[in-house]
Amino acid sequence: MNGNINIDEKRPLPDEQEILTTLDDERRVKVLSPGMLVLRRFMRSKLAITGLIILVIMFAFSFIGGLVSPYGEAQVFKTYEMTPTQFASAIYNKELRYTVMEGVSFDDVARAKMALAISKGENSFSTDSATYQLEVLGDNLYAVSSTISVAKVHVLKSFYEYEDLEGGIEVTDEFKAAFEAAHKAGESTLVYKGEVYSIIGDSRDFEVVVPTEIAVASMKVFDAFDAANAPVVNSVGFRIAAEVAANNSASSFEYDGVRYGIVYDEGNIIVQKDGRDFAAISDIIVNPTANDVTLSIEFKERVREAIGDKAESFTMPDENGEQKEYTITRSNANYVIRTDMVTELIDMYAAPSAEHLLGTDANGMDVLTRLMYGGRVSLMVGFVVVIIELIIGVVLGGISGYFGGWVDTLIMRFVDLFNCIPTMPMLLILVSILDAYKITPQIRIYLLMVLLGIMGWTGIARTVRGQILSLREQDFMVATEATGLSIKRRIFRHLTPNVMPLLIVNATMNLGSIIITEATLSFLGLGVKYPLASWGTIINAATNVYVMTNYWFIWMPAGLLILLTVLGFNFVGDGLRDAFDPKMKR
Repeated sequence: MNGNINIDEKRPLPDEQEILTTLDDERRVKVLSPGMLVLRRFMRSKLAITGLIILVIMFAFSFIGGLVSPYGEAQVFKTYEMTPTQFASAIYNKELRYTVMEGVSFDDVARAKMALAISKGENSFSTDSATYQLEVLGDNLYAVSSTISVAKVHVLKSFYEYEDLEGGIEVTDEFKAAFEAAHKAGESTLVYKGEVYSIIGDSRDFEVVVPTEIAVASMKVFDAFDAANAPVVNSVGFRIAAEVAANNSASSFEYDGVRYGIVYDEGNIIVQKDGRDFAAISDIIVNPTANDVTLSIEFKERVREAIGDKAESFTMPDENGEQKEYTITRSNANYVIRTDMVTELIDMYAAPSAEHLLGTDANGMDVLTRLMYGGRVSLMVGFVVVIIELIIGVVLGGISGYFGGWVDTLIMRFVDLFNCIPTMPMLLILVSILDAYKITPQIRIYLLMVLLGIMGWTGIARTVRGQILSLREQDFMVATEATGLSIKRRIFRHLTPNVMPLLIVNATMNLGSIIITEATLSFLGLGVKYPLASWGTIINAATNVYVMTNYWFIWMPAGLLILLTVLGFNFVGDGLRDAFDPKMKR
């Protein structure tokens, strides 16, 4: 052997894997496919991988987080607190209060005429429809009477013709005899069945009328201790009888055959029936603050007693029998009664807790959940707008670059004209028009995407046009023309794919700027509308200095998410740009 090598010695051929491992870097590059080269270059960029991880986290947070969140996007949380709440109010009555007989009309015109008659000291007043008699029964106590016709009589010499009236009396022989006797005697009244009636009219036509008290006006307030007694307490006759007796300091009075007693207790007047409290008379009006609350007569009397004693508070049992304290505060002529009540409040600006990891916002909604749903809107807007820009830009840029000549000139001048439009002011005007037409928040999002896409396609069109101008003269395009391919296939099957790497890079870089534009519009209140959320609408709370300085958890997480998402897209865009660059050094 003598150290000589036998060149004819057969050795096994290495397999493909061994060949790849022994190739140097330059030969290995030639073996790998272009797609694998781009992937390998992209994976070697630490910034690109960082950006990709950020975007994966953002997408998972936005699209998966909303599914697992126990709360809804617009769910409002409330809290319950014991707070001093206005429960009722009281005031000394300074105006006449009217009680009118049921079925009788005594409108505002009649009341105004009555007030004028009182000021002039007159004992009657008239309206277009009736004449009324006014009787002063006491201090600030007036009774209003009206004549009600019960029969009509037509007299012709010695012949009497009687006319029955609806709601009047029955014309009997006894009534006829009473009327004829009074008429022949020239009297203005007649007595029938113990009742006195008046006769009014001329020599032929007469009316038999009866004066009836139809209303009473007084400064006093009546309250029934039992709701079943309210019809009696609110009747005209009862009020007149009770007030006349009270003005005369009487100990009792009679109404409708029933005897009532009067008890005077520290300024309060209590009407009793059979030894039990029947009604209260006072010059203090006590009303509940809420329309759905009914105050008991016992509560009203306790308030009046406290006001009379000039007390600042009082206690009385509530509906559960527990003692409850009420405070009385005077505000000018009004007395405000407050008490601690369980109040339902919107849980606004709640601090981060185990229930709400990032607290709640001004509407009582969970901030973390709003961020999740808001991320869906922001990311969706970014991708949809980029797709719209790519479609418009590739079509117009491809046609312009391929045909050239007057077609290229026409399209490029249109692009120049479009670029002269100030983008942000135009967007502000357009979204303001959406506000004017009150577009629903759901439809508004899609219109906003279309507007952003239409306003941002010119850069892509110029890029595509420039690339196609340099590619259309190359040999592969001459071959496509020689094989008779249609113009559409030449542009979109052979030219456009060669531009796609650059378009992908541009689209990735533009995504971040589109998200910022949408956030800016929403921050200004012109983007996504309530109750839908986007990161821009959430950060809009920072327009309030107090919120910005005291509730960082409202706006800072949204700002951080926008920052990370834009950085992620920029990092990925930079990585793709370097990966598609054939001159990149590994």
